[in-house]
Amino acid sequence: MARIIGGIGASHSPTIGFAKDANKQDDPLWAPIFTGFKKIGDWVRAQEIDVIFMIYNDHVTSFFFDHYSAFTLGVDDLYVAADEGGGARAVRPAKGHAALARHIGTALVADEFDMSFFQGKPLDHGCLSPLSMLEYDAPPWDGEIVPLQVGVLQLPTPNARRCYKLGKSLRKAIESFPEDLRVAVMATGGLSHQVHGERAGFINETWDQEFLELLETAPEKLVDMRLAEYAERGGMEGAEVIMWLIMRGALSDKVRKVHSATYAPSMANIATLIFEDFGGAPDAAEVALYRAHMNYELAGVEALEGTYPFTLARSSANFRINDFLHRLIEPEHRRRFLSDFEALSEEFELSSDERELIAGRNWIEMVRRGVSFFVLEKMAAVIGSSNPAVYANFRGETLEKFLASRKAPITYSVFRSVSRASRQPWRMA
Repeated sequence: MARIIGGIGASHSPTIGFAKDANKQDDPLWAPIFTGFKKIGDWVRAQEIDVIFMIYNDHVTSFFFDHYSAFTLGVDDLYVAADEGGGARAVRPAKGHAALARHIGTALVADEFDMSFFQGKPLDHGCLSPLSMLEYDAPPWDGEIVPLQVGVLQLPTPNARRCYKLGKSLRKAIESFPEDLRVAVMATGGLSHQVHGERAGFINETWDQEFLELLETAPEKLVDMRLAEYAERGGMEGAEVIMWLIMRGALSDKVRKVHSATYAPSMANIATLIFEDFGGAPDAAEVALYRAHMNYELAGVEALEGTYPFTLARSSANFRINDFLHRLIEPEHRRRFLSDFEALSEEFELSSDERELIAGRNWIEMVRRGVSFFVLEKMAAVIGSSNPAVYANFRGETLEKFLASRKAPITYSVFRSVSRASRQPWRMA
């Protein structure tokens, strides 16, 4: 079973990434940043950590306010650096442990956390500033990550108690994963800072030290604090330290602090922290019960003939083809799909199997593979096929036979109402 070895706290200011990229380690003004992160890197390697569960917030880069979730879990197997306005940083892509991510996602939903999930999105400095420092002054750490993006930039946000409770569930989720993994939970952000308004530049080092002490010895006192109190003591943006309570909630009561340091050179008090966890191995019977709890809602669904639940595993395995067909909501993608399918599918690196399924309109095999019906519905509309025609294909029936089984023999699609002359059925050359 997977085990939580310890917890890490680290600021994620873009200052950190800049210092590394500009080779500032020998500059006295920047050196303390490197000293703290070297402690983390050394500990991660010494403890042979396989996976780091990375808790961070995106800075309106990959996640915008058109769809802004409280808790968004990455379930990908590779994460590249995001372009935050001046070009992406030249850092190695981070490897993701997709199987552990899916397991954790299933567990957190079972524990009634309304999770969102992401794939195909790059990571900004919220995650990569601290993560990239694990490659400083030593062989690069070669482990994998599971990133959790927390929506702390648009109010209302999750509160401190909700974060702490999520951490408690996270511990059960990780410990119930059957693979033998050594896991560290890393919380990023903070400490005190404010970057907007007339209060910009606010730092409160006294509060920061109190926060770190309470996090170790009395986290329940931090859990009881309101967001307004965090903003008053640590700055509005500094209230993001509630994410550190996810990390602390994932640890047992038996922790030992092996490193803590802060440095406030400019706009934020940059911190590094390490807790080792001595909570002991989980009870095997309790783990078995928790796994049953995780899978309770879908137990037996596999016996439903002709039914293909769109699970995280199927979604991850078929993200490329689903993404390709989802983009049919874009006019230019539709135009190229109809006029130059081969070039477009080459651009999106579709496999030969994926191309054949689409070109052959093999609806049922696409569903069996893991293509969502709701992107197939878009493809059907683009090529001039009705929804009932697709349903009939699923059942191996003619359209006429399928319509005869309905109360009303109607045909329809999601295509907007225009003359049929303006949309010619698509055929492969």
